[in-house]
Amino acid sequence: MHSIIVVPPGCDGPAGQLRIAPGQSLTFGRAPDNDLVIAHPGVSRTAGTITAHHSFWILSNDTSGQTYVVENPEGAGEHVKVAPGRQDAPVPFEFARVVLPAAGDLLGFDVWAPSHSYRHLAIGPGAATTPAFALDRTKRYFAVLAALCEPRLRGAPHAPLPTVDELVERLRPTWPAANRSSVYWNVDYLAVKLRLRPEPDTAEAGRRLNGKKESLVSLALRFDLVREDDLIVLEASAGREVSL
Repeated sequence: MHSIIVVPPGCDGPAGQLRIAPGQSLTFGRAPDNDLVIAHPGVSRTAGTITAHHSFWILSNDTSGQTYVVENPEGAGEHVKVAPGRQDAPVPFEFARVVLPAAGDLLGFDVWAPSHSYRHLAIGPGAATTPAFALDRTKRYFAVLAALCEPRLRGAPHAPLPTVDELVERLRPTWPAANRSSVYWNVDYLAVKLRLRPEPDTAEAGRRLNGKKESLVSLALRFDLVREDDLIVLEASAGREVSL
């Protein structure tokens, strides 16, 4: 049974895909005897190896001076780096893109792994565990956070964050009265709620939080406080309007 699917650059259908089963390996590089040939003068003759392991795979970087990046295209910037000479680096993504720097170009190919399985966790007796981040997805502040994260959740992990004016326009379908002041207020509220800044009555005078929006988005994406599915809160067609 094949578990890993490798999609070469320019592949336009299943016929061109490469499939490997658990325990099997696939080599890639410039030399014609590789399983996946990447014919670019900036790619090493024997650039690396992919080996399937059940629901994940490992990557070996067989170069002496080039770091590879394995991106999760669905992970809003989530990635792992595989240093030159590193062997058997585990890659946990269900969908990944291997990026190879090559003489000024960035070449890539995709790798699909099986969907991960999760154990059902029953709630035990006793007091419930206090959540790390208590967010209400029906509130306006959550819509502001979703709008801030939207460009990166939609596959542009290095996209600049929306300006406040852009946030206002994006939020109006579900929040017609949104304006610059109300959006600013919600950004400040989120910074306090997520403990990126102290509450006003405990803050030191004159201290400001620089890069507030960037800090909010970084925290939200790292801990999955906002996922791509949550972007529905920005859609008026969902028949909902966010509330205070």
